[in-house]
Amino acid sequence: MSVPFSPAIWLLLASVLVQLGYAAYYFLPFALRPETAPPGPAADSEPVSVLVCAHNELENLRRLLPLLLQQDYPAGFEIILIDDRSGDDTYLYVQQLTQYYPNVRLVSVDKTPEGLSPKKYALTLGIKVARYPRLLFTDADCIPATDQWVRLMQRGFARPADLVLGYSAYAPEPGFLNKLIRFETLLTGAQYLSFAWRGQPYMGVGRNMAYTQKCFRATKGFASHIRSLGGDDDLLVQDAVHHGQWVAVEAEPAAHTLSQPAQTWQTWWRQKRRHLSAGKHYRLADRLRIGNFIGTNLLFYFTTVLLLFSQPDWVPLTVLWGVRTSVICAAYAKLGQRLDDRLPVALLPVLDAVYFFYYLALGISLFLYRNLRWK
Repeated sequence: MSVPFSPAIWLLLASVLVQLGYAAYYFLPFALRPETAPPGPAADSEPVSVLVCAHNELENLRRLLPLLLQQDYPAGFEIILIDDRSGDDTYLYVQQLTQYYPNVRLVSVDKTPEGLSPKKYALTLGIKVARYPRLLFTDADCIPATDQWVRLMQRGFARPADLVLGYSAYAPEPGFLNKLIRFETLLTGAQYLSFAWRGQPYMGVGRNMAYTQKCFRATKGFASHIRSLGGDDDLLVQDAVHHGQWVAVEAEPAAHTLSQPAQTWQTWWRQKRRHLSAGKHYRLADRLRIGNFIGTNLLFYFTTVLLLFSQPDWVPLTVLWGVRTSVICAAYAKLGQRLDDRLPVALLPVLDAVYFFYYLALGISLFLYRNLRWK
């Protein structure tokens, strides 16, 4: 005997089952996994080069560099500041620091060759002068969450690994935009960290990532995408996986970095367009895995809207909405606790709906208007 439900209900059910599968296999196990064991002596026995690329970031560097210098890392580290065509007093400020701190080094970039990504070119110059095999990266507008950041990010190499993925949160501020940015960051982190934890790494964030010089050479640096503006982080991870490099995850809160979020919708829109533009270069399996998650969420909302404007089957619609919302929001709340990036639980359903429609608008924008600019 057939069940008298409309085809839209069955479509809704299929999308919910897929989303629950992601929550059950990726998100919840990652959020509930046992605490990582403290690093052994081998984890911090190797010195590390910390690289920061900056373009007119003087005020941010005044905040960041003292915190880097205070890092607790017994094996020692150097800080390489890459001054990428800055027009402010970045050069003078860092040059003064080098007189007092021998582990601070300055690399100046006066001009980027025509057609090359400015940041990738600048990073390549910084990596070439790095003294140590291990490289740790952050951005000038970030700060380490604790003085254990260097130590904890380095312990990923002892697992062993050639590349270590970290998490970079945004500072909480009043307003809905801030919460939406932090929700998007949490959801993106949930995907790339839990996928990598399951042995399927596909991206990282340059605000908090480490890899070895050997890994950089194995991928031929940024050669495969040196002319693409974005992708100094996620496309490098793609190349590293392709060349058989091992990837580890370091997601403990003390190993995070913290950034200031965009203050306007327009600024955030530009940031997200640039970040999403690299997705077309991902491997097919990664695009399918990510697209399946994003697509079923969009399908869920579009099918719901369709049902609301027709003659809805209220009972199955309510049940599916209740089950999906409860499980997904519980998974996001657990992830927020584990990553120490908490959002109001009652607001999670609203943030979830707004984000996926915003994501759709970004996708349409990239399809229609593909021109991107770099600062």
